[in-house]
Amino acid sequence: MDQSIKIGISSCLLGQKVRYDGGHKLDRYIRDTLGRYFRFVPVCPEVECGLPVPREAMRLVGDVDAPRLVTTRTGVDHTRRMRDWASRRVRELEKEHLCGFIFKKDSPSSGMSRVKIYGDQGPAKRIGSGLFAKAFMERYPRIPVEDDGRLHDPQIRENFIERIFALKRWRAFLAGAKKPGRLVTFHTGEKLLLMAHSIPHYRRMGKLVANVRHLSSESLYDTYEDLLMSALRYKPTPAKHINVLQHILGYFKKLLTADEKKEMLEILDNYRNGDVPLIVPITLVNHYVRKYSQPYLAGQTYLHPHPIDLQLRNHV
Repeated sequence: MDQSIKIGISSCLLGQKVRYDGGHKLDRYIRDTLGRYFRFVPVCPEVECGLPVPREAMRLVGDVDAPRLVTTRTGVDHTRRMRDWASRRVRELEKEHLCGFIFKKDSPSSGMSRVKIYGDQGPAKRIGSGLFAKAFMERYPRIPVEDDGRLHDPQIRENFIERIFALKRWRAFLAGAKKPGRLVTFHTGEKLLLMAHSIPHYRRMGKLVANVRHLSSESLYDTYEDLLMSALRYKPTPAKHINVLQHILGYFKKLLTADEKKEMLEILDNYRNGDVPLIVPITLVNHYVRKYSQPYLAGQTYLHPHPIDLQLRNHV
């Protein structure tokens, strides 16, 4: 299996001059920072379906459930062209084994959500999705997706990238032998991460893995993947993180000195009050894991869900 982490992306975000006006929308954070870990697969729906650069701007009009893609000035309808191309392209992308997709916000072809749809009367409503983005999300509902605008939100950014790395770990697991013991090991390493996102999912997945020897292989792994990616879509909150961190402290109750316990509790209070970011208590926990040799905690992806130099937990 290809070990690179492949991410689909709207071509203009990489600096390609494919927009209707001949320009681009280069996002340096995506290209230069995330690009250290991701291999991008660029897609420009409008160019790839045969439209020129430059070209007349387009917008979505009509029915919310089936909007049409129409040029803004001359009213040329490109809906059929775009939908036929999108249907083929999303099938082709299956061979890329994408672990995520970054769409261009507001685009009538590539916008993930809140794309304007124009009606016959009144102002446009931000309730649509671009035609290609919608086709992709319908075909691959478990693949993490975001748009470039939402990635400016630290919590959304951290959650999105966390889901990408989780899906990559799961794909690596599936590439090996499908043995019950391997699934138990995989799930064990994800437990605290799941707790930080959704306790109900955590419990359902625990019951599923407990019955691993009594379920058919294909249905088991399909159900587990669906629950895994569904759970991680629930964003962690400070309260959820504190619950997990207090759970972790239980492993040290006979090991920490009085001063160490006091320091950890003070830091948890500081995090609860918004005075320090999540990376502060996480760093201290990782220190205790090494100091007191806790192999179970050392194997928890919650403590290192993505590369530390991305600094994602420095801002949440």
